[in-house]
Amino acid sequence: MGGTMTAEALPESPHRQSDGSKWPVPPADGYTVDEFFTLDLPPHTELIDGSLVFVSPQRDFHTLAMYLLEQGLRQHVPNDLRVRREMAVVLGRRNAPEPDVVVVKAEAIQGRRQTRYQAADVLLAVEVVSPDSEDRDRDTKPHKYAAAGIQHFWLVEMAGENDRPMVITYELDPVNKTYVSTGVHHDRLKLSAPYDIDIDLTAIDEL
Repeated sequence: MGGTMTAEALPESPHRQSDGSKWPVPPADGYTVDEFFTLDLPPHTELIDGSLVFVSPQRDFHTLAMYLLEQGLRQHVPNDLRVRREMAVVLGRRNAPEPDVVVVKAEAIQGRRQTRYQAADVLLAVEVVSPDSEDRDRDTKPHKYAAAGIQHFWLVEMAGENDRPMVITYELDPVNKTYVSTGVHHDRLKLSAPYDIDIDLTAIDEL
């Protein structure tokens, strides 16, 4: 029984699921965005630098914070903008992350079957930090969003003894293509950009 071992012979292969099915093995140089959207993947899988990133089960905080911000953003959203949650944003040939919430140009909405937006159409990307993706949420993704020219970015952390959302807001420095923090918000998120926003962050207690 000599010869090389195949992935088939290794039940602990990283691509093998407990039910025997396998995720596709990526090409040597990683997936492109076009290939990524043809794959049959679990919900909320992201493409980062050509690699597939699978999402772990989310905490209650994640769901509630996302809901709170989505509702708050919808409250005064101008007619030419739309609020969406958990939609892929194409940042380049090998990157299609999925922000938790985005504000996009209304003209970018093509229909109910749409699966992605282009970075140029996104005004705000919001990431709610998860324990399994802290580095990606705080470091990898913001760098990529900034490089792609997305004007506004919010990072949402669970903070304080009441486990409420703390929102750190960032705006793009267009010269250096990096984000500059414009504030840290604990109980109330009151902003005039990208439009007039006023969200009571303590309202998470009632959800």
